[in-house]
Amino acid sequence: MNFHSALKFGAVTLLFLCAGTPAHAQSPKMKMTTETPPYLVTPNTVETRIGTLKFIDGFPDEATAAKVYDNLDFQRGVQAYLAALPAVSIEAFLKGFAEFGSVNQTVLISEQLLNAKSLFLTANTTTPYTLLYLSTKDGPLVVEIPPEVLGPIDDAWFRWVSDVGITGPDKGKGGKYLLLPPGYTGAVPDGYFVARPRTIGNLLFFRTFLRDGDPKPGVDNVKKNLKVYSLSQAANPPPMKFVDISGKAFNTIGPGDYSLFEFVNRVIQDEPIDALDPNTLGLFAAIGIEKGKPFAPDVRLKKILTEAAAVGDATARSVTYRTRMKDAYFYPNSAWVTPFVGGSYKFEQDGAVNLDAKNMFFFYATGVTPAMTMKMVGEGSQYAGAFVDAKGNPLDGSKTYRLHMPPNIPAKDFWSFTLYDNQTRSMLQTDQQSPAVGSLTKGLLVNADGSVDVYFGPKAPSEKESNWVQTIPGKGWNTLLRLYGPLEPWFNRTWRPGEIEPM
Repeated sequence: MNFHSALKFGAVTLLFLCAGTPAHAQSPKMKMTTETPPYLVTPNTVETRIGTLKFIDGFPDEATAAKVYDNLDFQRGVQAYLAALPAVSIEAFLKGFAEFGSVNQTVLISEQLLNAKSLFLTANTTTPYTLLYLSTKDGPLVVEIPPEVLGPIDDAWFRWVSDVGITGPDKGKGGKYLLLPPGYTGAVPDGYFVARPRTIGNLLFFRTFLRDGDPKPGVDNVKKNLKVYSLSQAANPPPMKFVDISGKAFNTIGPGDYSLFEFVNRVIQDEPIDALDPNTLGLFAAIGIEKGKPFAPDVRLKKILTEAAAVGDATARSVTYRTRMKDAYFYPNSAWVTPFVGGSYKFEQDGAVNLDAKNMFFFYATGVTPAMTMKMVGEGSQYAGAFVDAKGNPLDGSKTYRLHMPPNIPAKDFWSFTLYDNQTRSMLQTDQQSPAVGSLTKGLLVNADGSVDVYFGPKAPSEKESNWVQTIPGKGWNTLLRLYGPLEPWFNRTWRPGEIEPM
């Protein structure tokens, strides 16, 4: 067959194939021909959600390949967005932290409690926070923890490293912790609680507690006893710099748009390559985020990743605010959900990571520790969140709601509700300094039977001001119930909070 005859034959064949006849039907039966199962054959035309895909005997045409690659980059972009949420949360904290000083020696502390001016994911207003960013870049790091504190150390990918304080190995007595750099093989001295994080950067945050309503004793305890220094500086530790962040307006929350990819790129560049598993590294590499290489997507890919970020954000908000996970709910026909679906701080169920549970938590909250999932009667804390009212409708800042807390609220220490902005997941910014109410609220009205009614709305119901949290018309909100020192009726579900009822 000469060249012109071949072209003619090819054109006729292509026309015939595009008409919808399976390519294999035109193949002559050869000596080695066997029956081909239909499920192995791709039709010449396939209708999909990304459009019409066309093939020539199983070979995608140029337009189809372009659509598929755009879609593949988009899918990987969305999944990379969700996989990045934990690291971006830590990186955003580091970025906000940098306003106040250097790592290790700078301590952020809420001497007068946090309030709504600061942007923190679901922070509370009832216990003073102490926060540090710790780096083992220069070698093993000693952290002297004060007594009577509660909190975790999490690494740069927001994985739990160790608890400190009451639920840590020091059991609330305080002690010296030694953080070793990734891959450290040197000698480890005695006398330390040793932790081996997989990353160089780590977040330490813990709570102190009010004494007769006063945060000062706990704050003074931290200032007196908290020290951080390199092991090589043990004989002469450098001074600590304490910064009171109470009432300060600054941001520690990661972005929800394309710049999220730039945030996670910084983490990839700064941390060891083996701090993350190869599959997740491959996901980031597929969209151009690789250690030792610049992240510089071309115009096509940047446009796709911008859309992927928008869908990633919508995904995180949907799995959080309108979760379809049945295991997320504490009770049948209830709005109350757990931040740790499945009861695992690793978000694992039956040997597999529950991806929606993990995405829900890291979009909404901060701080990973087994203490938040373990049953510890009378110790630690437990949480329940609500994003909708008793009728399943989003909580509306223009409406007034009532929530009934039955008698014998199962909290040995105290309980509280804090309201959060659906956009920022930070404390709702209203005329109230602290958008919260609870057992520590001065003047809280308690019913004769020991029950408590709590109100949420733009204006306080008459004579209920002490039990009311302000909301804003046109602004959506959600809330977390916190139980400090949770008691057995919480764990066995014989006690449950009421639903948020429109009035």
